[in-house]
Amino acid sequence: MRLLSIVFSAFSLVFITCSSSSGKVEKPKLETKETSINFIDEYVFPEKELFKNTLVGGLSGIDYHNGKWYFICDDSKAPVRFYTAEIDYDLEGFNTLNLIDVVAFKGENGEPLPSGVADPESIRITKNNTIVWSSEGGINNGINPFIREASLTGDYISSFNIADKFKVSSEENIGPRNNGVFEALSLDVNAREYWTATELPLKQDGAVPTTTEAVTPVRIINIDEEGNFGKEFVYELNSVPKPAINDTNLEVNGLVELLAYEANKFLAIERSFSSGYANGGNTVKIYNVDISNATNVSNVASLKGAVYTASTKKLLFDFESIRSKLTNGVVDNIEGVTFGPDFKNGNRSLVVIADDNFSSFAPQLNQFIVLEVENLE
Repeated sequence: MRLLSIVFSAFSLVFITCSSSSGKVEKPKLETKETSINFIDEYVFPEKELFKNTLVGGLSGIDYHNGKWYFICDDSKAPVRFYTAEIDYDLEGFNTLNLIDVVAFKGENGEPLPSGVADPESIRITKNNTIVWSSEGGINNGINPFIREASLTGDYISSFNIADKFKVSSEENIGPRNNGVFEALSLDVNAREYWTATELPLKQDGAVPTTTEAVTPVRIINIDEEGNFGKEFVYELNSVPKPAINDTNLEVNGLVELLAYEANKFLAIERSFSSGYANGGNTVKIYNVDISNATNVSNVASLKGAVYTASTKKLLFDFESIRSKLTNGVVDNIEGVTFGPDFKNGNRSLVVIADDNFSSFAPQLNQFIVLEVENLE
C-alpha cells in the first residue's frame, strides 16, 4: 500500500563548517527537519463478534505494554471490561489481530462492577504492571466520573482524588457536561505521573464546539503519583469543520485522547461529529501539543473572561487525507491511541482504535489503523 504523509517541521541540528577571516569555525546552525505521519494499514474487527460470552465493541481506549495489547470497552452494562490481545504488523500492514482474554473490573467489595456505574473510556498500563482507567460517569444521572487503578486481573486497587470542579454539580451552569469528561488518559513520560483531560469544556468554562462556536477551552490535568489532581492547562478545541445536514442538527468536537511523548508534549486526538452523513460524519485529527508555556489555571474557577496562555497545538495528521483508503470510505469514531513496537527501520509505530458504539445508532466499524511516525521530536 502506498504511504501517504502529512508533514510538519521539527528542529534538528545540522553542523556546517566554513572558514572566515578570523579562522574560527561557525557555530552549528538550526535547520528544519521534516516530521511525518504515514498511513500503513487498516484492520476491521468483525461486527457483533462474540468472545467469551461478551460482545466485542465499544473499543474506546488502547494501550501496548510488554508485548501485549489492551482494549477498554465502554459498555456501561456488566461486565464492565477490558480485553487483551496480540497484534502483529510491519511496514507492509497488519498480519494478525487476535483477542486473548476478557477481564471484568471489580469494585472495592471484590465483586465485578454492576451495570450503570461506569462509562469506561481510556486505559493505560503502569510501570508497576497495574491498570489505570477512566470513566466519564453519567452526569445526567448524578454519577461522577472517576479514574481508578486496578490489577491486571481487574481487582480494585485505588481511586484517584478527583477535583471537585469535575464532579456532578447541583448548580445548572457549573460542572462537567454529560459524555464530556475524562475521555483522555496518558502516563507521563517519567512513568510516575498521569495526565487526563475533559473531552468538552466545563459548563463554567465555555460552550460546546459547533461550526460557529470557536471559544471552547478544555482542561488538560496533571495527576501526581498518589492520584491527586494538580496543575491544569488550557487546550482550545477547533470549531466543528462541517455542518450537520439532512434535517439533523448534532455538531460536536472533543478532545478524546492524549499520549505523552516528551516532557510537556503530547499527541492529542480531536474527533468531531456532524450528523446526517452517510460516511459517518466524523472528522479526526492528530495534533502536536505543547504545554511548556501555558498558564496553570487550576485555581481559575471559570475560564470565561479569564486571562491565560493556552497550550500550543500543531496539526500533524488529518484522517480525511486517507478516507479513500479506508473501509467504505469511513473515518470512524476514533477515540484511542498508543505507541506500539518500533518498526525495523527504527521509526515509531502508532495505533488508533475506533469505538463502534455497538452500532447502536447506525452501522459502524471496530476500526484499527496503524501509522508510522518519523522524526517526532
